[in-house]
Amino acid sequence: MDKKSVIFVLVLTACFFLINNLLFPPTEQPPAPAQVQVQAPVASYDASKVSAPSTNKNETLYVLENAYQQLVFSNLGGSLAEVNLVLENKEHPDSAIKEIRTDRILKKYYPQDDMFPLHAYQISGVANLEPKVGGYYPLLRRGVSSSLYGLAITSDTQEAAPNFHMTRMEKNLIAFEGTVNRCRITKTFSFPDNITDAPYCFDVTVTLDGDAQGLWLGTGIPEVEIISNSSIPSLKYRETKNRKASVEQISLPKTSTSFDTVQPDWICNSNGFLGVILDPLTDSGLGFSAAQIPGNLAPTRLGVIDRQYDLYPLDKYPGYSMRLPLAKAPQTMKFRVYAGPFASDILKQVDKTYSNKEDRYNPNYTACISFHGWFSFISEPFAKFLFFLMEIFHFVTRSWGFSIILLTAALRVMLYPLNAWSLKSTAKMQKVAPKIAQIQEKYKKDPKRAQLETMTFYKQNGINPLGGCFPLLIQMPFLIGMFDLLKSTFELRGVRFIPGWIDNLTAPDIVFSWGYPIWFFGTTFHLLPILLGVIMYFQQQMTANLPKDPKQWTDQQRQQRLMGNMMVLVFSVLFYHFPSGLNIYWLFSMLFGMLQQWWTTKKNNMIKT
Repeated sequence: MDKKSVIFVLVLTACFFLINNLLFPPTEQPPAPAQVQVQAPVASYDASKVSAPSTNKNETLYVLENAYQQLVFSNLGGSLAEVNLVLENKEHPDSAIKEIRTDRILKKYYPQDDMFPLHAYQISGVANLEPKVGGYYPLLRRGVSSSLYGLAITSDTQEAAPNFHMTRMEKNLIAFEGTVNRCRITKTFSFPDNITDAPYCFDVTVTLDGDAQGLWLGTGIPEVEIISNSSIPSLKYRETKNRKASVEQISLPKTSTSFDTVQPDWICNSNGFLGVILDPLTDSGLGFSAAQIPGNLAPTRLGVIDRQYDLYPLDKYPGYSMRLPLAKAPQTMKFRVYAGPFASDILKQVDKTYSNKEDRYNPNYTACISFHGWFSFISEPFAKFLFFLMEIFHFVTRSWGFSIILLTAALRVMLYPLNAWSLKSTAKMQKVAPKIAQIQEKYKKDPKRAQLETMTFYKQNGINPLGGCFPLLIQMPFLIGMFDLLKSTFELRGVRFIPGWIDNLTAPDIVFSWGYPIWFFGTTFHLLPILLGVIMYFQQQMTANLPKDPKQWTDQQRQQRLMGNMMVLVFSVLFYHFPSGLNIYWLFSMLFGMLQQWWTTKKNNMIKT
């Protein structure tokens, strides 16, 4: 590979990853269709009016719980103060929610902030129960102000949610009554009878008695998920026009946005891996709204970790809430709520449960799964193909880590003809390198003539100077697809490969950690990117095939070595904060490439002899 080829690959690769993760804020999303989005401040949140975190002593918490969720209700607004998802543990070995590093840190060092619920609570027939440490993932618990609670009914003119009183409580059902803007409201929450067929779902019935104009029902604010060193929230809605349904992803609002001309089938508020789907089963008012809530008004649980170093500044992690309008006329409205992981198999099960073949209705909750990144429109097909192969390997190995390794091997086999052609092209380039050096030395005072003579020589000898780069370029869509897959696939979240080192395939590996943050490294040391750089360096040594004595190197060979070393450094830096699964994929891709090169060289030597 000559100097220009190396520069081309280096720049192209760096651009892909830098643009995708460093140059653009990861939270930016493609804008919604211009003809749909309409600014309407009157119907949107005003963050300045949101009350500060409350320690209201008059608040009473009530809990409904099943094998999937702990729903924590508050008498303030008769709403959801918390939605806590059961973690996988000895008592719940089949839970889909695996423990991640944040859960372990909070449980060990900040148990007062890892209580579930946060305060004493009641269940059916028993009062004043004390919360327990750990065991749950707090999907909804950022709304410390009652107006930001999940399924709170808010008004355009009223700043805080009023007090409701609990009127009925059973094992799987709770009801509240209250008044908002002279409208008498009854809210009933219940788990469905077929909870195993519809996991993470519950039903909400809202009965309105009076003028409900200007009243809204909110989704609440999902907890922050750090994915590839960034948070990637996602807001979506589904709309049906002329019997054709489409799912749209909307841009994250800087303040607030209203979609007055849209009649959504459902709205979705996600943190990337988990989220809330609010599905109106009866007609509601036209439109919906979305708003950004400043992080200090909706603090993430990350903010308590090493607060003295400000590792997770709250202003860096704003929350996002979505709201549906309630019907203006008195009536009873029904909603279905999904609050859980965006795992494809679980969402498919829920879709199947609530589908109606006669009406050709399918809620299509699986469309809430988002592929993140500015190149997602390119990488999504590759990511889906890669995950399809991974699922096959996982069925055999029962290990997602080994599935990534087998996937890498399978891709190497699939791309073998291209890789073999590349190795042959590289071998030809190395063979004629002395002749190219002579041409460049002969015309060193005339660079254009030297370039022309070089290209003529390549053409006469049937050599493509970019032949060594082509397979790497072919692998780029797969690499980016793998990257987006690890940022978007819940099934890989929290999955351990090597306990104590690679504890989460969607997060960087951690060998050891410390308290005080260091520039670039943060508070953790990752070994996989270092190993990746080392292997890449040795791969460069194998590929270069330079004379052992550096004094015999031509200027072109010295430049080639320099650019190769720069590529090693650039890749090590770029991959340092990337998911461990991506590092495993690229590391083994290089190992298999080195093995193929060794085999090809050996075979060629055998043929010659």
